[in-house]
Amino acid sequence: MASMENICNVVHEMRPLLLMILGQIILAGMNIVFKLATSDGMNFSILIFYRCLFASVFMVPLAFFIERGKRAKLTKMVIFQGFLCGLLGGSLGQNMYLQSLVYTSATFVSAMFNLIPAITFVVAIILRLEKLGLKTPAGKAKVLGTLVCISGAMLLTLYKGPEINIGKTNINLLHSTHHKGESKPLAGALLALAGCTCYALLLIVQAKAAQRYPCPYSFTALLNVMAAVQCFVVAVVVERDWKEWKLGWNVRLLASAYTGIFCSGVLFTIIAWVVRMKGPVYVSVFNPLMLVMVAISGYLFLEEKLYLGSVLGSIVIVCGLYVVLWGKDKEIKKLSQLVPDKEETDIKSSSVKDSSHGGSSKREVKEDEGEENKRDSQAGSEILGGTYH
Repeated sequence: MASMENICNVVHEMRPLLLMILGQIILAGMNIVFKLATSDGMNFSILIFYRCLFASVFMVPLAFFIERGKRAKLTKMVIFQGFLCGLLGGSLGQNMYLQSLVYTSATFVSAMFNLIPAITFVVAIILRLEKLGLKTPAGKAKVLGTLVCISGAMLLTLYKGPEINIGKTNINLLHSTHHKGESKPLAGALLALAGCTCYALLLIVQAKAAQRYPCPYSFTALLNVMAAVQCFVVAVVVERDWKEWKLGWNVRLLASAYTGIFCSGVLFTIIAWVVRMKGPVYVSVFNPLMLVMVAISGYLFLEEKLYLGSVLGSIVIVCGLYVVLWGKDKEIKKLSQLVPDKEETDIKSSSVKDSSHGGSSKREVKEDEGEENKRDSQAGSEILGGTYH
């Protein structure tokens, strides 16, 4: 009995780790089914529409029951932010993501999209939502990590190197498809960078929307509904042949349902749970695990070739990502130490009021400024820890 109880306790403590590994497996599967569907000749604008449609069908009931009775008021600004998120994460971001996947490989795109935290940091600096803080170790780490990530992306794109051969499984799922995408590494890299920028803007808008509308499930449902409407319009313009819209019991239905239900639904729930248990930076640490899983599965089942440049570039990007996350984590911890918790602040301020009113007002101003900086930094941490696929 005691040993069984110990096992249960260990499993309970490992919940965040196991959930994040499961989440990365889901994302790795997304890249594979996306590649299979597009190689089968499925129009990726239609694929993205069906993904958003399946995600909406999954998320709307989930949001209705989980956040029933505690949902904030839906204002025009929140609806507009949902529209922007649908545009950035659906119509634009996913179209660029899939076109990049068609031009390159699942491993290449997975590596490039690890640039999102670094690009988000750059965009946040441009929009004055984040401070460089070059005088602090955390600020230096974020800048250095961003530069390392960019260097890794350049290495990944410009240097191919010798092929790494570690054996073959003689399994190629793409053999059953009739459409072969044309290889355009440079165009694929540019599209991936544009897609990363869209996702960076998406995460920034999401962080702002969360302050105004703190209902993550409902906002995600709104985002997916908006994206579905937008993607339907795009898909109708791109593809007028309604035969291409039909879903049979094939890889097209699998890709649409899998990416919509699991990647936009189940994965979001997993991320929400783990962020609540461990924080957003913990979530971001696992992003490179997907790259490893995609590289292995692509090599084994899609006959994707591994080159030295791809491996070295991916390693450099991952190292840069961890440096950025280390800097952000240090920044959050420092602000948490400088700014006391709300309950402690209330107790201290009430005791100070009894003794001195003048000194209390100055301290309250400093605490208010610290709280504001802490909220901004936490929002930035949520951006870095957000899921972006």
